Amino acid sequence: MSIGTNWAKYHEYRATTLHQPGTIDELQEIVSTAPKIRALGSRHSFNDLADSAELVSLTAMDPNIVIDDETDTVSFSAGLTYGELGVVLQDAGWALRNLASLPHISVAGAIATGTHGSGVNNGTLARAVSGLDIVTASGELRSIGPVDPEFDGAVVSLGSLGIVSRITLDIEPTFDVRQDVFTGLTWSSLLENYDGIVSRAYSTSIFTRWVGDAVGDVWLKSRIGDRKPPQELFGAALATTELHPLPGASSSSTTTQGGIPGPWIDRLPHFRMGFTPSNGDELQTEYLVPRRHAVSAISAVRQLGDRIAPHLHVSELRTMAADSLWLSGAYETDAVGIHFTWKFEPDAVLALLPVIEDALAPFDARPHWGKLFHAVRRELYPKLGDFVALAEELDPTGKFRNDYLERNVF
Repeated sequence: MSIGTNWAKYHEYRATTLHQPGTIDELQEIVSTAPKIRALGSRHSFNDLADSAELVSLTAMDPNIVIDDETDTVSFSAGLTYGELGVVLQDAGWALRNLASLPHISVAGAIATGTHGSGVNNGTLARAVSGLDIVTASGELRSIGPVDPEFDGAVVSLGSLGIVSRITLDIEPTFDVRQDVFTGLTWSSLLENYDGIVSRAYSTSIFTRWVGDAVGDVWLKSRIGDRKPPQELFGAALATTELHPLPGASSSSTTTQGGIPGPWIDRLPHFRMGFTPSNGDELQTEYLVPRRHAVSAISAVRQLGDRIAPHLHVSELRTMAADSLWLSGAYETDAVGIHFTWKFEPDAVLALLPVIEDALAPFDARPHWGKLFHAVRRELYPKLGDFVALAEELDPTGKFRNDYLERNVF
């Protein structure tokens, strides 16, 4: 009997066994004896990335959160979500530099897939990693840090090197953020002033449905102590009520807007813990393109607006800084994420993906590993060969491989 489905109820796992070890010794024993196994996080992948004959969840293990004031790091069991970790950090006076839109997702899963938040000077969530403990195929516990030559390959690993059991992240003193939403931005204003708009706050998100003269809403998340947000944003006006990213949806599940300051953990995500994030009944896709191609790539997708809009809840545009992680969508380039939150219409969405990918092909678009896409262009990952060699070294029998990895990586 299957262990169930992913968060969106789109993919049913073929695994019939879900291990939930309580200790690292139990985890090592499980991994060493399983013929095929992978880690299961918060089930927020929209494809079969996390599937295998057997799966293991680390949510039953002691979180064992350790904050090191001398190195400005926090280490913890890989079963934690960002929401769970963030509360502890905030209470202790610490913060993470960046967060995704959902605090509900597992830290390990977000890191392994190159998931990101936003901000022209903020890297992907994986960029905060300063250490990993990995249980390899033999059951050996291996620690990998920035001094190790394989570190840049081990962080965004798609779970193909082993089961990450413990994570160390860089942290900084806590900070407050205000969130201001602007409405009525026009397409001409966005395309003429793109860099100015995305650079106007610590973290910026632009929401659109691709049709009409107006883009949609712009969410500015400004760090208190930086310059204040403007009263108008290149012709867009401040919203007078709190809004949800999805047009017409209730704002009860979103984090506080209206310029009211609050801790980073309560403002950087779009959604609050304790609520169903986003729409729930949805599919998701995202492509990361080099920021130098942002305006051209956005314009190319807009040309498909009439085909996209009938199947779309909303799209989100975000930015991130370059990193050196081999399989990251921001590898060696500042990047822009073009995200699609689709209605739950799998056939229509899957038919659209190759069309969108053809439109984005001139701009070197890399898909988000944990969301729906049609194909991976292997030539856009210069270190892919080195990654495959690392995976073969740590997992010579292919214990952590699955159909997804065989199609897209190996």
